[in-house]
Amino acid sequence: MPARDLAYSLAGTTMSGRFICGDSPLPRPALLLVHGAHGLDRFMLDTAVRLADLGFAVLAVDLWGGRALPEGPQQIEARIGACLADRAAWMARLEAARQALAAQPEADATRIGMLGYCFGGSSALEFIRTGGAVRCVASFHAGLDLVANDWSAASAGRVLLCTGSDDPMAQSKDLQRLTAAMSAAAVPWEADIYGGARHAFTEPDAPGRPPFARYDAYADQRSWAAMADFFTHCLV
Repeated sequence: MPARDLAYSLAGTTMSGRFICGDSPLPRPALLLVHGAHGLDRFMLDTAVRLADLGFAVLAVDLWGGRALPEGPQQIEARIGACLADRAAWMARLEAARQALAAQPEADATRIGMLGYCFGGSSALEFIRTGGAVRCVASFHAGLDLVANDWSAASAGRVLLCTGSDDPMAQSKDLQRLTAAMSAAAVPWEADIYGGARHAFTEPDAPGRPPFARYDAYADQRSWAAMADFFTHCLV
């Protein structure tokens, strides 16, 4: 499958994403894939291939720059904290990635969606909330507590939330707050809530994983099917 590293930059920071496309006719509907706090790791790169297999041109975003893979709570908290302290710069990195994807000849710049995991899901929701030029956004186990309330500038796109009922970063109060804000701004949304699923339910378990995170095969499979159907309706 055609794949290449794709470098782009912003404010002196060079980011190195991974561009992958399938075998469907050109130009293809396109997706920005936004990693979680651990960076553009093997799980994300493999996910990009799966998305390309569905017929999309995919840019796996390097949000941190330099393909950084933060380790441990301190490094992760520092990266996330910097984004929350300067939301404009956070969104600017996603816009730089969007422009890089739109410039690829295999990608249809008029049909771009965004998919994010964990902090990447929060990032995707913030991007569409603040007017990012994408048609639709899907989030997997996003930190809904990090998404702000004002959706008045939101893009005219659709939102899919896939979340676990036992995710402390996506408590019912935040889900209700977020969906109410989207409804008030006339943003079309849908939410799939998986009973008993914890945070990061799509990601394989590994030693040292916090107790609030756990892989859930059912939620993983059902959310993937919902996402594929969602993007097919929105982009294809």
